[in-house]
Amino acid sequence: MNRAVAARKGKAKKTAKGKRVELLAGGNPRIAKADGDAPVQAYIAAMPDWKRDIGRWLDALIVRNVQNVRKAVKWNSPFYGIEGQGWFLGIHTFTHYVKVAFFRGTSLRPVPPGASKDKDTRYIDIHEGDQFEAQMAKWVKQAAALPGWVP
Repeated sequence: MNRAVAARKGKAKKTAKGKRVELLAGGNPRIAKADGDAPVQAYIAAMPDWKRDIGRWLDALIVRNVQNVRKAVKWNSPFYGIEGQGWFLGIHTFTHYVKVAFFRGTSLRPVPPGASKDKDTRYIDIHEGDQFEAQMAKWVKQAAALPGWVP
């Protein structure tokens, strides 16, 4: 296989269950679109290096703070929502950080720092070693209480 073909195909990673998952640009796992916890856990298991720990931490924090949270993977990103309300949060893996999108982020207090092209969405980029559990828990609780994003 020549370099151009290898570059297009991306890298692959074996999960704990021995299944190969393609890593897209920035190390974002390619996971098939599906509803439920299983595809979200497959995404987290395929996140590279320290980002996997961030994924586990975020997933546990969301589950702890939001009763009956709904999960899915869409567009190669885990989504979290409330049935009948839409999605309140999404996660995406990049080379140097994990991006958390709050789809109604401009309504959160304090407003998360990362701006978006969408007037309602705000982001927080989590880098290796970042710690702000209390603030993230507050944002997650606030976000889950708001009407979510419906694609």
